[in-house]
Amino acid sequence: MLLADLIGTLQLAIGPVILISGIGLIILSLTNRFGRIVDRTRQLSVEYRSSSGTDLERILSELKILSLRAKIIRNSNFLAVLSVLLVSFIIIALFGSALYHFNMTYLLITLFIASIISLILSLFLFIYDLDLSLKALWIELPETIALKESINCKP
Repeated sequence: MLLADLIGTLQLAIGPVILISGIGLIILSLTNRFGRIVDRTRQLSVEYRSSSGTDLERILSELKILSLRAKIIRNSNFLAVLSVLLVSFIIIALFGSALYHFNMTYLLITLFIASIISLILSLFLFIYDLDLSLKALWIELPETIALKESINCKP
């Protein structure tokens, strides 16, 4: 393999490497969201054990949503990581193709399409999680507003 061929292959591999970097930021965001969900779940679990009456119903509703959100974020994270793995295989296939002079066009196309589909599905799950986080917020807000009003209404 000539140095000129290697330079061309390296230039081709730069695009997928940039894609890995961008997806890495998405994975970081998803991981942070997952951590926040776990923290909030632990906090509500403690509140659930020490509450009674209507609070139990509200907390249980929030815990159900948080459980669903954790599964969604886990799946979204999985799909994003899968996308990175597929892009990594693209880079390996590019170098294998250049080094051994194999025609891997269809493999590269298939890996790229699979990677982008995985990323798209991950982002759709991320959007769904955002919607669910608002639902959990609306469960909690009425009680917070009522508490604030009762504090402000005291003579």
